[in-house]
Amino acid sequence: MSDLAKSPDLPDGSGNPESSRSPEAAEHPRNSGNPATPARTASERPGEAPVPAVDPRLLVREAGFKGYWAEFGRKVRGGDLGSLPVLVGLVVIAIVFQLRNDNFLSAGSVANIAVYSSGLGIMAVGIVFVLLLGEIDLSVGSVAGVGAAVWAVLDVNRGWNEWLAIVAALLSGAALGALHGFFFARIGVPAFVVTLAGFLGWSGLQDWMMGGEGSINTPSGSVVEDLTNHFFEDKAAGYGLALVAVLAYAAALLVDGRRRRAAGLPARSDGEVVLRTAAVAVLCFAVAYVLNEPPGARGLPLALVLFLAVLVVADLVARRTGFGRRVFAVGGSPEAARRAGIDVARVRIAVFALSGTLGAFGGLFIASLSGGATKSVGGGNTLMLVIAAAVIGGTSLFGGRGKVWSALLGMIVIQSIQQGLNMIGMANAIQYMITGAVLLAAVVIDSVSRRTQKTAGRA
Repeated sequence: MSDLAKSPDLPDGSGNPESSRSPEAAEHPRNSGNPATPARTASERPGEAPVPAVDPRLLVREAGFKGYWAEFGRKVRGGDLGSLPVLVGLVVIAIVFQLRNDNFLSAGSVANIAVYSSGLGIMAVGIVFVLLLGEIDLSVGSVAGVGAAVWAVLDVNRGWNEWLAIVAALLSGAALGALHGFFFARIGVPAFVVTLAGFLGWSGLQDWMMGGEGSINTPSGSVVEDLTNHFFEDKAAGYGLALVAVLAYAAALLVDGRRRRAAGLPARSDGEVVLRTAAVAVLCFAVAYVLNEPPGARGLPLALVLFLAVLVVADLVARRTGFGRRVFAVGGSPEAARRAGIDVARVRIAVFALSGTLGAFGGLFIASLSGGATKSVGGGNTLMLVIAAAVIGGTSLFGGRGKVWSALLGMIVIQSIQQGLNMIGMANAIQYMITGAVLLAAVVIDSVSRRTQKTAGRA
């Protein structure tokens, strides 16, 4: 019997939810077949007409912009801040550094932020999936180093076809990640311990594979070199990608609205669809303009295109597939997911394999930026930046809550801070301290948000 049926607080005191429903409520499409939706109830005061009571959250879209503003206020009061802190932070960062240096928002600076964000951002996408499980992967940096080493040894030293060497590098990352997932999910070793062991062990493997040389230079004109050095100089590429992004976003909104109306659910109004599409169009075409038009502009970076492609695919997997729903379910409550028939161990192994694959892919970007595979690829502050990007972007450390696009937002924040501090001549030590402070602020916001949601009954 449900808690609702047991409740002694029903208006008629009978404990029967059906007795409190008016005939209109029984016929209303939003109140039928959904136990989580409060039924329309009638007032028991003498002389008063029945008063329908519908969850106001279901009527937000029908109320238009006024309803959205009320919903926004309700979410903020309830601790559901979403990406708001990150967006506000980006605006503040842009204003502060632009005032300190007029070239911060120049074409060259924006291109550098895009290129340097791409490799680490791709690795952060894998970390987002791991954090959604409520776990951590400390091995992603060393896995990136192994991926770069596998590619370099097979392509340069052994003479393999470059594409086969790249595939081998990605498969090596997937295998290492799956191994971490196996020990965690099947053997029961904590993910922190497993991936910490991987961090140490795979760093040694990388060192051994590189041999006495310590570095293998990237061949001129190779695919890996082009990952971060190729720019689409034709302006049609940048503006064309912006147009495709806007049209795809508008189509997604229209399809979602059609599906919701067919199901009898509130959908976005035409005015809201137009406003959202216009906002995305302004952002996309503004970035395309900065990359194409100002003096010194080199065009659209290939690295940014690949990063966005990974984000789109990963977002579709997370939100539109059964696997993505299982990931959120396991992160929210592993025991509840297990009782619902989900193979928790398989999901965990798959997520760690995905993290390893994207880690190895990011390692190729790092090798491209550094001019070749070295023993230091994936070392230094790589792990810190990747995890910080996922958390700063809004993915919860406690599991079950976050978005793939957190990797993009968080990495842009980190790279913008580093780019701005470099342009004003700040030392690396100051950069580390500021990045650490931003990470701590993100975790504090996440913790306070969860506590506020629990107090508001929304956790």
